[in-house]
Amino acid sequence: MNTADQILFLLKTRGPRTAQQLAELLDLTSMGARRHLEAAEERGFVTFEDVAEKVGRPARRWLLTDAGHARFPDRHADLTLQLITQVRALFGEEGMDKLIAAREQTSEAFYRQAIGDGAALPERVQALALARDVEGYMAEVEQQGDGSLLLVENHCPICAAARECQNFCRSELDVFQRVLGPGCAVQREEHILAGARRCAYRIKPV
Repeated sequence: MNTADQILFLLKTRGPRTAQQLAELLDLTSMGARRHLEAAEERGFVTFEDVAEKVGRPARRWLLTDAGHARFPDRHADLTLQLITQVRALFGEEGMDKLIAAREQTSEAFYRQAIGDGAALPERVQALALARDVEGYMAEVEQQGDGSLLLVENHCPICAAARECQNFCRSELDVFQRVLGPGCAVQREEHILAGARRCAYRIKPV
């Protein structure tokens, strides 16, 4: 992965960052990072916002545009949307519901196999994140100060389908809860479809 792609990847997985922050992460000079960002801006992949700090001049934070997000996998969004339209036309909403239910069952079986039995909660959550990562969600786990875990998904490979039919992600909470077991509570805190940069699920031991 070249430096330009690394910068886009960091903005995707870490959210808005200043040129200085990106330079430190990539072992670049601030000027070098800014040159890459300006080149990405010319190509329409990034934009910036000036955020007021408590002291001094505003900090310039760089973030991905829609075109920048589109550089990451989308699971052939156009074909997916065509299939959704055709399923609805041929089988109606009941047919869509059956299709979505079948997908949920397949996903749940995959996650159960990935997680296995007997592991502690952090290991189960990490295994779930790895399974979601395989599916293209760019998932990772963040340990929180209160003892909870944050399952973060930096990308939604089915975003186009989910926007067209939000039932595609209607039961993720229920599926995650079932595969992680009764010893925890799962709560969605951020949602791409609601305008967030990422999807995030807080998982607390109970």
